[in-house]
Amino acid sequence: MTAATVARISIAPVKSLGLVHPDSVELTAYGVEGDRVFAVIDADGKLANGTKHGPLVRVRTAYDGTRLTLTLPDGTEVSDDVRLGEALTPVFYGEGRAARLVGGPFAEALSTVDGSPLRLVRMDDGEGIDRPGDGTVSLLSTAALTAMADQAGEVEPVDGRRFRMTFLLDGVPAHQEDAWLGGEVRIGAAVVRVAGNIGRCSITQQDPDTGLKSFDTLKLIHAARGAMPTTEPLPFGVHAEVVTPGLVSVGDVVEPV
Repeated sequence: MTAATVARISIAPVKSLGLVHPDSVELTAYGVEGDRVFAVIDADGKLANGTKHGPLVRVRTAYDGTRLTLTLPDGTEVSDDVRLGEALTPVFYGEGRAARLVGGPFAEALSTVDGSPLRLVRMDDGEGIDRPGDGTVSLLSTAALTAMADQAGEVEPVDGRRFRMTFLLDGVPAHQEDAWLGGEVRIGAAVVRVAGNIGRCSITQQDPDTGLKSFDTLKLIHAARGAMPTTEPLPFGVHAEVVTPGLVSVGDVVEPV
């Protein structure tokens, strides 16, 4: 039997902006080093995510631990050392998170792209994760993307970037990750505990290059998986917490402990 392996790694240095696909990442107690370090908030101090600000995904990001660079849709680069300002408590999914305002040119650049006033914040450790504590990384089988395409009558697999998963996995049947719920899984040099299903929202319907709605993922998930037992409605993929930190690279073996 072919072993499951890491097919692709995806992180977002700035939450809701364009994804980055490194060859290797370091898993820490807070999740992936360099992932969702920053977030964008609106004038009311709420997370500016893809639900209302989908086209922000057109902004590409690079962060080396000191300097942040945003590449805007017209190709303009905005880059500066990260300079932290006042402490804030932006609201993510109805709850306050600890963060610091980021100075420099970033707020103006993002506001121009979006057409509304936005600010950039640097999250405290782990505070940029959707499910702090038990949802620091996410896993999805590439076979699930092929199965969704087959269901929709599409020739090519559905673009996995729609789901913004940390790890896409080759070598396992569609949704094999569901069978790992409650257990531990070794990924490269790290071990994670699979804590729950990931319930999907309208953001997955958006094209990952434009941020505009282009494919009805939610209808397909409801039809194929809407009646299954799940920790969250409309499940597609799983979230996990890091038990043993370590390096994970594309091609590494993934197996239950």
